[in-house]
Amino acid sequence: MNFQPLANRVLIEREEEVTTTASGIILPDNAKEKPLQGKVLAVGPDAQEEGINVGDTVVFGKYVGSEITLEDSEYLILNSDDILGLLK
Repeated sequence: MNFQPLANRVLIEREEEVTTTASGIILPDNAKEKPLQGKVLAVGPDAQEEGINVGDTVVFGKYVGSEITLEDSEYLILNSDDILGLLK
């Protein structure tokens, strides 16, 4: 994939969500929410200046960004302002 975000945008791949509870109950697909964290795959130049780098794991809000499909995979494009923090 060759995608370069512009300005302060960031391309995110959502992390897989947990499909079982701590007690071992398997959650059906319709009961799962989309994960609110993911891995940064590409960063625009302004977002790099804010300290967001490729490979970082970030946490973001629930109703932010634009979903896109590239090469049969789903990704999320966010403004760097929509990123709440980095997971270390």
